[in-house]
Amino acid sequence: MKDKTIDYILRATWQAVARMYNEEASKFDGSMAVGFALLSIDKDDGTPSTAISSRMGMEATSLTRTLKTLEEKGLIIRKKNPNDGRGVLIFLTEFGKEKRTQSKETVLKFNETIRKNITEEKLQNFVEVADIINDLIAEKKIF
Repeated sequence: MKDKTIDYILRATWQAVARMYNEEASKFDGSMAVGFALLSIDKDDGTPSTAISSRMGMEATSLTRTLKTLEEKGLIIRKKNPNDGRGVLIFLTEFGKEKRTQSKETVLKFNETIRKNITEEKLQNFVEVADIINDLIAEKKIF
């Protein structure tokens, strides 16, 4: 374990989490990206398409593909933003709201299971370390 680098541990853990979410989502004809996109859309008031990519930490081109998939599956509809004629608001359909609820339950179950198996102190340490890593990257203090 001591010869593994920090980035290796982060990458391997995230890949395991992503694989787990994708396996679970596939039971409902979905994917992790679809689930996270649904969770990033306000279930009542819709969300500007530009806000979704930042909420998900996703590039705009990847988001475009995801939104197209959501639309093809009947999970979302697009409407012109009444406050900005150039913008588009993304709304969940009733079917999209159902799938959003499934996604939320899945995420909550993951979090509940982690919290049952890791002490609050260790979890807080993990969050603090992740915050420091993100700050170092954002402030360009590594490279």
